[in-house]
Amino acid sequence: MTEAVAHSWWMVGRQARNLAREPIWIVMMLIQPMIWLVLYSQLFRRIVELPGFDTDSYIDFLAPAVVIMTAFFGGTWSGMGMITDLDRGVVERFLATPARRSAIVLSQVMRAAATAAIQGVIILVVALALGAQNGGPDGWAAILVAGMLVAAGFSGISQGVALLTRREATMIAVANFIGLPLMFFSAMLIDFDLIPGWMQWAARFNPVQWAVDAAREPVLADPDWPLVALSLGLLAGFTAAATAFATWAFRSYQRTL
Repeated sequence: MTEAVAHSWWMVGRQARNLAREPIWIVMMLIQPMIWLVLYSQLFRRIVELPGFDTDSYIDFLAPAVVIMTAFFGGTWSGMGMITDLDRGVVERFLATPARRSAIVLSQVMRAAATAAIQGVIILVVALALGAQNGGPDGWAAILVAGMLVAAGFSGISQGVALLTRREATMIAVANFIGLPLMFFSAMLIDFDLIPGWMQWAARFNPVQWAVDAAREPVLADPDWPLVALSLGLLAGFTAAATAFATWAFRSYQRTL
C-alpha cells in the first residue's frame, strides 16, 4: 500500500510538471473560478431577499458552491489527461516499468483532489476579501474536504470512461452530458427549498448536491452538522466506487494489449 501511494505521488509530480510547461492552463484554472465568484455574486446578490435563505450575504452562500463547481468540472474533465497519455503511448511505457499499475489510475484521482484543494483555498481567500465569512476553520475544512472528494469521485468516473472509450470526442461528449445536468439538479446557486419538488427529489441522489450540502451548511447561521457528516460519508463512498470503476476500466484496457 505504501509503495502504491509513493508511486502515485511520483506520478502526480510528473503531471504537475507537465502542467507547469503550459502556464496558460494554470491561468485558466485560477481565472475561471474568479469570474464565477465575482460575476454570480453580483448577478444574483438580491436573491437572498427571497424567503427561505438562511443568510443575507449571497457571497457567503455562493463561495462554497464555487469551490464545489470548480472541483466538479475539474474532476469531470480530468480524463482528457489520460486520453493524451494513451494517444502518446505514455501508459504503455509505464506498464514496462516497475511502477505499480494501480498508481497510474490513482495518481490521476489524487491529482484531481489536490488541484481542487489548491483552487478551493484560493477561492475562499478571495471570497474572504469580498466579505464572506466561510464558516471559520470548521467551514474551511468541510468545504475543502467536500471539494476534494467530489473532484476525486468524478475524476474516477472520467478516468474510467477515458480508458474504455480512448477517444477524445467521446470523452468530451460524456463530460458535457453529465456536467451541466448534474450542476443544475443541485442547489448550487439557489436555496434547496426554492427549487421544484421533483428536482429536490432527484438532487438527493446527486453527488454534486451532497458536496454542496457538506460545503454550504457550515457557513449558514444554524449549521446542520449531521447533514454535513452524512454528505461527506456519501461522497467518500461515491469516491471509493468511482475509483474502483476506474481501476476495473484500467484492467480491461490492459487485457486489450
